[in-house]
Amino acid sequence: MDIGQRLKAVRTKAALSQRELAKRSGVTNGFISQIEKNQVSPSVASLRKVLEGIPMSLASFFTDETALDSEVVFRAADMPDLGSHPISYRLVGHSRANRAIGMLQERLPPGADTGDDMLSHDGEECGIVIQGRVEVTIGEQIHLLGAGDGYYFDSRTPHRFRNVDEQECVLISANTPATF
Repeated sequence: MDIGQRLKAVRTKAALSQRELAKRSGVTNGFISQIEKNQVSPSVASLRKVLEGIPMSLASFFTDETALDSEVVFRAADMPDLGSHPISYRLVGHSRANRAIGMLQERLPPGADTGDDMLSHDGEECGIVIQGRVEVTIGEQIHLLGAGDGYYFDSRTPHRFRNVDEQECVLISANTPATF
């Protein structure tokens, strides 16, 4: 997907100028312009922040909203990847309007990290490690989780995930309200 072109189309449909979207999102209008010209590739956190100014979820941004809510099965090949290289976030139920739950299959290659800036957003999230090991930082606490281990926390608490293993880490996670 051409993220820059998609952001421009979404912004235009919402009748927002770059300056107005930047003001609503708390970023510079230069940053919006750079994204739209594909001069920068925004992180998931940055793109989510920009989309909050529309408002629009990441799932809506990355998917065609013409699918019916009657869809109940989502094939692996059809689930959009909402991640930012090298981390993959495959979203279950992407075409469902007004989803209350965001459910993801997350893949973090060795050394992958959600970033130096801790994530924080409304809601709660939980997950289970399916394969590998992941370091989960929640507030001031650092936890090392392996296959079969799980987590559950208030997403407003700053947090981050880091693969500290030599193999890919696979997680199944959910958050509510759906932020993806």
